[in-house]
Amino acid sequence: MLKSTDRPIAETYRLALLDLDGVVYRGKNPVEHAAESIRSAGKLGMAIEYTTNNSSRFQRVVADQLRGFDLDVEPHQVITSSVVAARMVARHVPAGSKVLVLGAEHLREEVASQGLTLADGPEDDPVAVIQGWYPQMTWQEMANVSFAVERGAMYLVTNRDLTIPRELGIAPGCGSMIQAVINATGVEPVASAGKPESAMYDEARLLAAGDGEEPVAKELCLAIGDRLDTDIEAGTRGGYDALAVLTGVTNPRELMLAPAHLRPTYIVKDLRGLLEAQPAATRDNGRTWTCGDTAATLDETAGTLTVSDATDINALRAACNAMWSYADRGGDPAAIALPQFAL
Repeated sequence: MLKSTDRPIAETYRLALLDLDGVVYRGKNPVEHAAESIRSAGKLGMAIEYTTNNSSRFQRVVADQLRGFDLDVEPHQVITSSVVAARMVARHVPAGSKVLVLGAEHLREEVASQGLTLADGPEDDPVAVIQGWYPQMTWQEMANVSFAVERGAMYLVTNRDLTIPRELGIAPGCGSMIQAVINATGVEPVASAGKPESAMYDEARLLAAGDGEEPVAKELCLAIGDRLDTDIEAGTRGGYDALAVLTGVTNPRELMLAPAHLRPTYIVKDLRGLLEAQPAATRDNGRTWTCGDTAATLDETAGTLTVSDATDINALRAACNAMWSYADRGGDPAAIALPQFAL
């Protein structure tokens, strides 16, 4: 079930592990209320590390964009899947090994920085392939990955996001491109650096510690994102509390139907929720949950879930607790007619 707090979230947790796409920005455009909320959270004592499955952009480039939103960001605060992926590749192959990289220059530089040799193509017989995403990737590059994998190269990827929020809407992400290679080769990746693996959060937590300092305790770190199947699942896998925002991919229906491993600890409309205490959702009787001034009632016989105010985020919180409790008692969430929220 969802947790509650008696203080603003930014005062409850010391370190935010903050996703970018769909949370802070959509492509080049800032998400509403994000920057001012992050600044206010920092004033309340919350440190910020930015974690992104996007492997195409240098840390300094991302930091510059965030500074353009009037955020005080240093490049080392940006943990990309390229940073994590390069370390992952280095753990899987001997030093100096040839590696074929499909990705932007950021990924190539990170792999080279680990003492590995960049292969020019499948003809170089690379021992491993690391596949990332960038907007200019071509069919030939994806074909070269397939050819190398078919020749026996170990197949590694930066992340498996099927979609990515962009300025004009939702576009195919790295995971969609990976699926094309899987379709061609029949080979699944050995490992993924990005969320939903928790390695990115673990890396960010370590990097946030200064020289000679202990990392922030895991229970004081909060994973924040807009995707249940990456940001939130990475939190549950790694033992982190997680906060879901509704400014990107995730919608109320997905939240109400979420299985246990995809359930966030908190739900907020946008990052202004960092500055608020989270109210408790409690069961009044056998079928009604209340949160704040709202209620959600599950009628199992009729197969309906109704809420008192479909425009209130507290009603969604109550509805999620009602549905999650029902599912955990063996109920079939797919058999329930769910309310349509307008948040």
